[in-house]
Amino acid sequence: MKNLLNKFKINSRAYIKTNILFMSYVIVSLLNSTILRFFTVNNYFAIKPVLADLAVILLVGALGYFIKPKNQFKYFFTWTVIFTAVCVVNSLYYTNYLSYASFSLLATSLQIVDVADAVTENILEIKDFIYLIAPIILIIVHNILKKKQYYEAVSKIEVGKVRALNTLVAGLIVLGFFISMLTAVDISRLNKQWNREYVVMQFGIYTYQLNDAIASLKPQISPLFGYDDAAKEFRDYYSKNTREKSNNDYTNIFKGKNLLMIHAESIQQFLIGKTFNGVEVTPTLNKLSKEGLYFSNFYAQESVGTSSDSEFTLNTSLMPASSGTVFVSYWDREYVATPKLLKEKGYYTFSMHGNNSTFWNRSNMHKKLGYDRFYAYSDDFEIDETIGLGLSDKSFFRQAVPYIKQISEENKNFYGTLIMLTNHTPWAGIEEHTDFSVDYKYTNDNGVEVSAPYLEGTTLGKYIKAVHYADEALGQLINDLDKEGLLEDTVIVIYGDHDAKIKKSEYIRYYNYDPYTDSVLDEDDPKYVDVDFYSYELNRKVPFIVWSKNNKLRTEVTEVMGMYDVLPTLGNMFDFYSPYALGHDMFSINENVVVFPDGNWLTNKMYYYNQKEEGLLLKADEPVSVEYINKYNEISENLISVSDKIIVYDLIKKTKETDDLLEQYQNNKKKE
Repeated sequence: MKNLLNKFKINSRAYIKTNILFMSYVIVSLLNSTILRFFTVNNYFAIKPVLADLAVILLVGALGYFIKPKNQFKYFFTWTVIFTAVCVVNSLYYTNYLSYASFSLLATSLQIVDVADAVTENILEIKDFIYLIAPIILIIVHNILKKKQYYEAVSKIEVGKVRALNTLVAGLIVLGFFISMLTAVDISRLNKQWNREYVVMQFGIYTYQLNDAIASLKPQISPLFGYDDAAKEFRDYYSKNTREKSNNDYTNIFKGKNLLMIHAESIQQFLIGKTFNGVEVTPTLNKLSKEGLYFSNFYAQESVGTSSDSEFTLNTSLMPASSGTVFVSYWDREYVATPKLLKEKGYYTFSMHGNNSTFWNRSNMHKKLGYDRFYAYSDDFEIDETIGLGLSDKSFFRQAVPYIKQISEENKNFYGTLIMLTNHTPWAGIEEHTDFSVDYKYTNDNGVEVSAPYLEGTTLGKYIKAVHYADEALGQLINDLDKEGLLEDTVIVIYGDHDAKIKKSEYIRYYNYDPYTDSVLDEDDPKYVDVDFYSYELNRKVPFIVWSKNNKLRTEVTEVMGMYDVLPTLGNMFDFYSPYALGHDMFSINENVVVFPDGNWLTNKMYYYNQKEEGLLLKADEPVSVEYINKYNEISENLISVSDKIIVYDLIKKTKETDDLLEQYQNNKKKE
């Protein structure tokens, strides 16, 4: 026994001495992936993803042994840089989107140039530089080894192929241990990919990214495989979840009216009614919310496609794609959308935006949704004032009104979407266009008025100033439309497309500022308000307001509502209908559920965090059962799955073609 131990020690020392570079590569790559999970998934640590990452690192590293020792550094350094890049990109991405990056977004990666300021000012943090230590360490180790003539010594030991084989075996053993720990749910979610955080928590970042690369090929390869199963799931779903036309107090209330949708960029609901020093942040939205139908628990359901996802879901009542974005990866499919449905009723349909028409591939996708024309940037507007990414909202609205008047004069009805822009991150230079103050004024004991900074100079402060500007622009638009007589037969719908993607730390100051000491309360202070995962998620809701000048409905709807509920709800009011809608008319359902693309869901009773299989009760006196949670988990999973199948396999078009052929066949049989 003693001899065996001595032999093991000798062999271990020999292995370490002749594998320093390889072991350094393994340690730094594994450390990076572990740190990434720790920082992103709420200080998360588990052995399963560590094993998965280690297996990938070993299997990739084993191939380096087929290279001569003096050239191995290039191989291991290249993979260290690749693994480091994966960690850095995902760290940055998670900060902004609370999700992980996807290869499917490479087609839109150049758009980051337009929001580069947002990345450097609002997203980039010190922790994002930690991962860069990995390649630096490898360079240092390499230089030390060169000085000690390590590579010459190792090259005399002709064990390259043996080491490669042994490392492959070690990698496969680790992989085997990892696979033995997997459940059917794990494998299912890896395959579906929509629950990215869960996949990273269970499979590690490197397996996730490899799987994502394969999943990103879906638009090209998926239609070739699995169509029959997808079509069956599609038909089964709608046979059990039929979307009938509604009949309630709001049915056809706006039938025959024009419909003007205002896509309110990044405006969140928590600012409605908010004041600073007695001055309202959103006086226009406050007024419209009191006079119209105000859905105060409305949530966007966007994924990596942000604004484009919201446009898609609002107009089609389908979910965003699980891989990539519909506007970029699946724009050539057929969809039943609000512009198409209203075109069938004689409406002229149009969209307008103060940015380039190519952003999010809108120039192509808007045609697919059924818009007759897309008015965009310098093609249709004079760029006389720019803020942030393009034409300022005030100039945009001012120039849009004459177009709308002309459209109104030439057509019986119109459906239009005006996409706002100024309130888009990073809100650079907004202070030059508004004098709204986000300080805190008070009178001290000596009777002197004091101005405490509060949110001045912060990201959240700039955002609130931008929202105030956007609200002023909305007020200007309403007034200009009224002067031109365009509000008499027009219903205005305002919706926030998504939250502003502001970090939790900004809200810590917002809720816990002490103006008298110009500091933030300590966590142990009884007045301290914590901003945890649930409070942050629930605060992401956005406004949804239906307003008409001549029909003051003055109603607040508190039932939770999602972007996919817009089509059926407006459809009931304006008399249009889609049999493929996944959402519901809000006035024909007792308990609604908002399903998010990552599998989380929300009802009036509970927010459920699918990745961690836990939830937050929203009403302390209304506990929920396990059956209740299982019910909505099943609803969420089925809904996401069928929506993805519709998008990937173009099922609406193909089902119509099949039904038309069947009808033609049956008619021919009758004639015979």
